[in-house]
Amino acid sequence: MELHFDAKMFFSLALLGFVGLLVRLYKALVVTPEKLRSQLREQGISGPPPTLLLGNIREIKKARFTSANGPATGEAPESHNCAAVLFPFFDQWRKQYGEAFVFSLGNTQILLVTQPDVVKEITTCTSLDLGKPSYQFRERGALLGQGILTSNGAVWAHQRKILAPELYMEKVKGMTNLITESTLTLINSWKSRIEREGGTADVQIDEYMRSFSGDVISRACFGSNYTKGEEIFLRLRALQEVMSKRVLSTGIPGMRFLPTRINREAWALEKEVRNLILEVVRERQKASYEKDLLQMVLEGAKNSDLSMEATDRFIVDNCKNIYLAGYETTAVSATWCLMLLASNQEWQDRVRAEVLDVCGDRIPDSDMLRRMKQLTMVIHESLRLYPPVPIVSREAFKDMKFGDIKVPKGVNVWNLVVTLHTDPDIWGPDAYSFNPQRFANGITGACKLPHLYMPFGVGPRVCLGQNLAMVELKILLSLILSNFSLSLSPKYKHAPAIKLVIEPEHGVDLVLRKL
Repeated sequence: MELHFDAKMFFSLALLGFVGLLVRLYKALVVTPEKLRSQLREQGISGPPPTLLLGNIREIKKARFTSANGPATGEAPESHNCAAVLFPFFDQWRKQYGEAFVFSLGNTQILLVTQPDVVKEITTCTSLDLGKPSYQFRERGALLGQGILTSNGAVWAHQRKILAPELYMEKVKGMTNLITESTLTLINSWKSRIEREGGTADVQIDEYMRSFSGDVISRACFGSNYTKGEEIFLRLRALQEVMSKRVLSTGIPGMRFLPTRINREAWALEKEVRNLILEVVRERQKASYEKDLLQMVLEGAKNSDLSMEATDRFIVDNCKNIYLAGYETTAVSATWCLMLLASNQEWQDRVRAEVLDVCGDRIPDSDMLRRMKQLTMVIHESLRLYPPVPIVSREAFKDMKFGDIKVPKGVNVWNLVVTLHTDPDIWGPDAYSFNPQRFANGITGACKLPHLYMPFGVGPRVCLGQNLAMVELKILLSLILSNFSLSLSPKYKHAPAIKLVIEPEHGVDLVLRKL
């Protein structure tokens, strides 16, 4: 009798637990998302109707597969409308629902805003109540590090103190020789290849750009142990590839916990990267002092009140952050810039003439780099058309208001950088064309609303690595143009793609001739 009673009690409790779980799931998957959307609908903000669990993911995937093909092989695009290629569904929804609309990735509700005045308020907001989205904390945390993405703000603030702009700039000033050495290594390898191939070489430049950028940042970050740094960056590159494959599934509840092939691969790479970074740290702690970025991070961590576990996480996270800010974005920006110069002979000739006039046969120094106005204009225009990061995303951790829009707690806010960078109402009728002349009077003179130019972000959360990236790009491009002429290869096929950053899907193939 007692056994029968215990069994009934067990099954009753199990049933109650199951019902409770269903109630929680119903609230998380149906009630909360609908409540957030209804609060936005009351303000006249609507969007495509979502489906249960997937939200609008199915529509997004369908639009990607049916988007228009690029130009024929060997040709540059007539229009650099990157947003239409990468986000055709956003273009459609903007036309249908307006400059502010809501859509869903799983049960994550996203408010996409392209209204200039609202974008300005969002990008200049300093409140920690507007932070990195929770889904990025879960998903991109594997690549950038959870401490960097935390909404808490304490770790983020400590990181900004350690890698403060003025300290970072001092480090950049001392890296000119290092960047030049890495560039000359690249140039000598191209010269050797051209000689072997009889005066011209058809080269896919992507891996060369990554090798250059990886060499620079490995030496800057890991000093004498830079070879281990290169190994770490190779693993991080592999992790980035894996993370890009599951970007659309970030909002699907529980998906990140399932032992799928992609998840298992990501978990293994994340563990491997962490172990490699901490191995370098242990070796450094036993060795002599070195003046590099890793030492700055170690000293900052040492002077903090973080626990041992939090200290390790902080160091690993910052090394990951340096990877994306100083390595991947620089490499892909250089790749796009060289593609644009190769397909625009007039500007290639203008920049080369400026480099030779300013530098002669000397290696460019800091003063020479400042005097290269044409080169700076070309870099700005390349970053306008092909910004490394296409979207700036934030989450409201409490109810907030930007312009006339009340953003409920839990809603993610997206600013579509690629759309803002090429809006004809902001940049003029030639917004989709490569025209560096628009930057002749700097960023403030390039468009009606300069705060909408944000290749490195804008406002208080601007990327700390932007100065390093600009110096790297200027040295690299000036030395390449003074040594080679460039043209598009017949193999080149224009196809921008998102792999966390905007990359050429099939690489960039150029024909190089030694001058």
